[in-house]
Amino acid sequence: MQIVTFTADRSVEIAVPSQPIPIQHYLRQPHRLVQALVDPSRVKQVGDDEFCLTMRTLSFFGFDLQPTVYLRVWTEVDGTVRIVSTNCEIRGIDYVDRRFSLELIGELIPHEERGQTYLIGNADLEVRVELPPPVSFMPRSIVESAGNSLLKGILNTFKQRLLHQLLADYAVWAQTGAEGDRTVSATHPQAPNLG
Repeated sequence: MQIVTFTADRSVEIAVPSQPIPIQHYLRQPHRLVQALVDPSRVKQVGDDEFCLTMRTLSFFGFDLQPTVYLRVWTEVDGTVRIVSTNCEIRGIDYVDRRFSLELIGELIPHEERGQTYLIGNADLEVRVELPPPVSFMPRSIVESAGNSLLKGILNTFKQRLLHQLLADYAVWAQTGAEGDRTVSATHPQAPNLG
């Protein structure tokens, strides 16, 4: 029995362009955030702050694996977004599914500095798996290197979507949401609850 741990981490800092509604309001909507981070056709909301993400099929030493990851996404009072995996299934190979665990922990923190808003984020991804033959007979260093590269590729995809898709979605939301915001503000002079 050979259990191997693969790990990857990524960090990001994004300058947020000014919009009519601060990004902190946008971040209070986990479903928009998740759909900006991943292909919307691959994610399904299964609870108030829980999502089921069906990832693309991954090829690993001749095995085709399709992870399905359950995520909990929520926003704290200070605007920090937390993402934590709660469960994972591997479709395609029962042997791996029964001997596989995945842990994803991520955060996205809005930060103000000299009138500019930044999003500072980081994500840690860890996979533990008991290797099936014939992969279990291969040199451990080669398997670990390939597994770590695979996880880095996944996090890089998230990072690229965060850099481009999230800001684009926020811009559209802020422009369209701002019109409704004026109506709410007229009735309620206090800052509107856009959460």
